[in-house]
Amino acid sequence: MIIPINPISSNGVLIKPKCFAFNMYLCVLINWCYQITSVSNQTFRRLLFFTSASLLTLILLTKQAHAYIGPGAGFAFISSFFVIFLTFILAFFSILIFPLRFLYRNLRHKKLKNPSQFDRVVVLGLDGLSPEVIERMMQDGKLPNFSQLKEKGFYSPLKTTNPPISPVAWSSFQTGVNPAKHNIFDFLNRDLKTYLPILSFSQIEKPRKSIKVGKFRIPLTKPDISLLRKSKTFWSILGENGVASTVLRVPVTFPPEKFPGLILSAMGAPDLKGTQGTFTYYTTRKDSSRKHTGGVQIEVERKNDRIESYIPGPENPFLKDLEEMKLPFTIHLNPKQKEAKLRIKGGKWFYLKEGVYSDWINVSFRAFPGVKVSGIGRFLIRQIEPEFEMYLTPINIDPEKPAMPISHPFIYSIYLSKLIGSYATLGEAEDTWALNEGVIDKDDFLKQCYLIYSEREKMFFQALKKTKRGVCICVFDTSDRIQHMFWRPSENGQSYSKENYNFASVIEKLYQTMDELLGKVMNNLREKDILFVLSDHGIKSFRRGFNLNTWLLQNGYLYLREEKKEEGAFFENIDWKKTRAYGLGMTGLYINQKGREANGIVDPGKEKKKLKKELQEKLAGLKDEENGKVAILNVYDAEEIYNGPYQDNGPDLIIGCNDGYRISWNSVIGKISDKVFEDNTRHWQADHCVDSELVPGVLFCNRKLETKDPEIIDLAPTILNLFGIKPPLFIDGKAMKVIRSSIKTIDKPVD
Repeated sequence: MIIPINPISSNGVLIKPKCFAFNMYLCVLINWCYQITSVSNQTFRRLLFFTSASLLTLILLTKQAHAYIGPGAGFAFISSFFVIFLTFILAFFSILIFPLRFLYRNLRHKKLKNPSQFDRVVVLGLDGLSPEVIERMMQDGKLPNFSQLKEKGFYSPLKTTNPPISPVAWSSFQTGVNPAKHNIFDFLNRDLKTYLPILSFSQIEKPRKSIKVGKFRIPLTKPDISLLRKSKTFWSILGENGVASTVLRVPVTFPPEKFPGLILSAMGAPDLKGTQGTFTYYTTRKDSSRKHTGGVQIEVERKNDRIESYIPGPENPFLKDLEEMKLPFTIHLNPKQKEAKLRIKGGKWFYLKEGVYSDWINVSFRAFPGVKVSGIGRFLIRQIEPEFEMYLTPINIDPEKPAMPISHPFIYSIYLSKLIGSYATLGEAEDTWALNEGVIDKDDFLKQCYLIYSEREKMFFQALKKTKRGVCICVFDTSDRIQHMFWRPSENGQSYSKENYNFASVIEKLYQTMDELLGKVMNNLREKDILFVLSDHGIKSFRRGFNLNTWLLQNGYLYLREEKKEEGAFFENIDWKKTRAYGLGMTGLYINQKGREANGIVDPGKEKKKLKKELQEKLAGLKDEENGKVAILNVYDAEEIYNGPYQDNGPDLIIGCNDGYRISWNSVIGKISDKVFEDNTRHWQADHCVDSELVPGVLFCNRKLETKDPEIIDLAPTILNLFGIKPPLFIDGKAMKVIRSSIKTIDKPVD
């Protein structure tokens, strides 16, 4: 079925007939993609995907060739004439092949070995939702839709992974296996040669081949972008068995895997600069030397209410000596009206109002003659006078002209942008660092979170509407991000200061918003649908940080060169020839093992085992010397809780902190402080990087489930079972038994 697109854009501007015709072609072809995801024959499906992916991608490059660019990127483009020609050919081919698609849709049901119990499985992921909060609010009658699911369906705390960290937990959700099988142990891992921190879930390498011509370097190949998460997702297994899935914003899905379905990447997807999110802060204040974690500050000069500056972009891969691309802009200020006009070079004027986020604004960087790199950003003027302050979000990859693969098929992100307008594509789009650094305030952060939430809601219900049979999954990050930044005023017994009084009910309002979302989802369910609502972990207060590396230094397990008392970030000045253990990431303690680490000194046999036991005995039950509280509850031996081929890639010991504690900011990146324990003074007020027993997630279902102590790894085999597919033997999770007849219909949800 073809979905027509209204010739009125999201901002009310009439689309020119030429653009409208292009949009119609895009709709035909995207709907074709929806159809071919359900085709069961492997050879035929591959032919359709190859044809559609190749030809449709070319269509999207009309008028302007857009670069395929990242940290060390290559490029690919094609002439506009060839693209336009192929557009008409493919539209004709779409009509021609319809009888074949119709035939395969009807034959598919006959080839399924086992009938499915349900037509559709809907999974609503609410990152970080806490069972403690949700149970208290249900008891108080403040969450009617969650309460209805608990009463007529199923509710239980959900055992999370160890450690209870989002990339680890969501990877186990996808695959049904423990971290040693899917290779994700933390946000960060270490380079065994240099000991430097590296991102744990994706990797981007520069093009291997290029030609140097004067000052230019012409890449001949694309950058190598790889997903470091291993094992097999349940939606990939479903696709191989003729069951289609639409997967929206599940963490650790960048780059998007190729499977018989649709996917939009989440955590791991970078900004246009190739980072995990770099904001820009413009100000007339004379403190431009200040450095920001997670962003850059640019000092600007005001002349007759006119400001000229630039947007920092990615490095230009076409230059032999890499340099940052810059896009100039001009701002005309109107102090009386608290407004401004912004014009980016080569573009139109945009009106900005003090304290109000702009819509997504397209920015294009010219990398090479005929090649532009597109992104989108939101501008926020924080104040016009007496000093000018403006915040620019990280430049997200433009979903309509993606410079990197952020969806599968490649054109799926474009399809969504045509339906709902531009949207955030950065893996962790809510800018917690901008709030941590004081570049935006709490009100600004909340506005940003709910703008992103609104986008996510639109794309989810579009997908739900299109998914007639199969699986539809969407993860909402809003619940996690807001709790991280607003937790303390919600704690029982907390005395509210003037600063936080207005935010005392933020967490409660957040949970009520999630309840309203659940009500809308329930209203879209059919009789043969099953709904799972889950969170990957709960959350606890983060008041004090524990510097693991400082403790290791003071206790003779880690050494510095040249009798240094302090070291810089990333293990600067560490004497690896003497160091036996080091900490990196949110919970990891690593042994400097001989034959594994480049300068390892600890034998992997009895010596390592003895050292781990010694560290466990000393760290477990460790108290904070300033208040006498137990800071470390448990220290887990990874060999005892993991089992899989990637065991050696992870930490040797996992630190399980108590409520109120977490590994300190400095220790996470391998930096030693002068104290073992220190106050957490940042806006980041709560965390889940603690002992996994303290922060279970939640699991709801609109059907009764027969299970005791469900775990997040149980979802994958359960969903496979629902479609009559036997879970592979490598899966660790156990399928939960669903009582199909427990709820035939669902009451009308409470709005």
